[in-house]
Amino acid sequence: MARQILLIDDDASLRRVTEFNLQEAGYHVLTASDGAEGLTLFKRYRPPLVITDVQMPGISGYEVLEAVLALEPQTLVIIVTAFSTVAQAVDAMKVGAYDYLAKPFSRDQLSLAVAKAFEYCNLRRENSQLKEALSGNVDREQIIGEARAMQHLLQRVEKVAASRAFVLISGESGTGKEVIAKALHRGSERSKGPFIAVNCAAIPKDLLESELFGHLKGSFTGAIKDRKGKFSLANGGTLFLDEIGELPLDLQPKLLRSLQEQQIEPVGGVTEQVDVRVIAATNRDLEEAMQAGTFREDLYYRLAVVPIEIPPLRERKEDIPLLLKFFLRKQQAGTGVRFSDKILAYLQNYSWPGNVRELENVVEQMLILRSSDILDLSDLPERIGRPAAQINGVLNLPADGYSLEVLEQEAVQEALRRCNGNKSKAAAFLRIPRHTLLYRLEKYNIQTF
Repeated sequence: MARQILLIDDDASLRRVTEFNLQEAGYHVLTASDGAEGLTLFKRYRPPLVITDVQMPGISGYEVLEAVLALEPQTLVIIVTAFSTVAQAVDAMKVGAYDYLAKPFSRDQLSLAVAKAFEYCNLRRENSQLKEALSGNVDREQIIGEARAMQHLLQRVEKVAASRAFVLISGESGTGKEVIAKALHRGSERSKGPFIAVNCAAIPKDLLESELFGHLKGSFTGAIKDRKGKFSLANGGTLFLDEIGELPLDLQPKLLRSLQEQQIEPVGGVTEQVDVRVIAATNRDLEEAMQAGTFREDLYYRLAVVPIEIPPLRERKEDIPLLLKFFLRKQQAGTGVRFSDKILAYLQNYSWPGNVRELENVVEQMLILRSSDILDLSDLPERIGRPAAQINGVLNLPADGYSLEVLEQEAVQEALRRCNGNKSKAAAFLRIPRHTLLYRLEKYNIQTF
C-alpha cells in the first residue's frame, strides 16, 4: 500500500494521537507498542515509511532503524526523540534515518515531515524508472556473488537482458535459475509487463496444455468456464518455463509453433496473437535428452538462442560468506546473532549438493534451533554432517559420512596452530613436503599468522 505507515511508540497516549492525525491526513497506519512488535509488522507488510520512537524497552529505535534498512534499504525511517537527544537523532540520520521529529511536535510538523517523505519516495521511484528505461541495466543487488564465475555470468545477463532473444538457463537444482530469469526480465524493455513463472515438472501432464495455452468452456470434462493460459497472462512481458526438460514430448511441437509464430491456440479455441518473451530453465542435460529422443532438437535450438549456465555453489565458494551474511540479515536483522570462525570455515568447504537453496535452508534451521547467539559447529544440522571428534587421538567419524576436504583443512589448520604458524615445522609435523603444504594453504585459502 503506497500510503502505508508503520508507527512504533511505547507511549500509548502519544501513539493514539499520532495515529489519529495520520489517519485524518489520509494515511493507512499500522501501530506497534515496542520494537519487536514493530519489526514483526514490518516483515509482514513492508510499508514505505516507518516512524519510531528512540527510547523504548527491549529493541530501541536505533535497532529498529538498522533492522528495517537491512531488510528493505529503500524504506524511509523518521526517528522520534526528546528535544534533549536531538544530537543522537542527527547521528541516526548519518547512518540511514530519513528525518527526525523532536518531542513535543505539532500536528503540522508531523504532517509536513510525512508529506515530504512520501514526496521523496515518489521522486526516487520516478528517477529509478527513468534510469531503468534509459539504461536497461540489470539490478546487480538482487544477485549475491563476487566470484569470477558469477561476475562473468552477470556480464552476460546484462548483455542479454536488453535483447528480445529467448534464453535457456541451465544449472543444478537450487542454483537460482528463477533469480536470473527475473533479473533478465527487470533489465529488459518488458520490465513493466508481467513476469509469469510455470514449473513444467509440477503440473500433471494432462493439465499442462491448458495451463500454458488456456481453454474454452466445455472443451473437456471439467472445463466449466473459459480460462486464460500462462502465455496470455504473460502477454507484453516474460514467461519463465522452469524445468523445461520435463515438458511432455507430444506437447513440444505446439510450444515450438507458439515460439516461432507468437501465436497460441487455447484448447477448444482459435488461434490468437501474443507478444511474449520466453525464458526457459533446466537442471537436465538437454543435449543428452535430444540423443535419447525425449526432447526435440528444433525446440532446443529455438529456446537456446542465448544459453546461460549458472555455476554450482561448490565452484564459487568465495561467495558463501556473502550469502551467509545475506541470509542472516534477511532472517535475523537487528539481532546479535553471528557465525563462529569454525562454522564459517566448515560451511565454506562443504560441497552443497543442494546449492544456494540448501544453504538458505541450513541457515534458517540453525537460527531456529540455536542454543546461543553465536552459531557454532554444534548447531549444524546432522544431514550435512558434523566435524569429527577426536578420542585419544583416534578420529570418531559421523555414521553418515564426512568431507575429506574439510578433514584435510582442519588437519592443516591444527598443524599450523601447534607450530605457531611456522610452515616448515607444520609440513614436517604433517609429514609432507613444504611445497605440498603451501599448495594446501592456497587451495583452502588458509590465512597464516
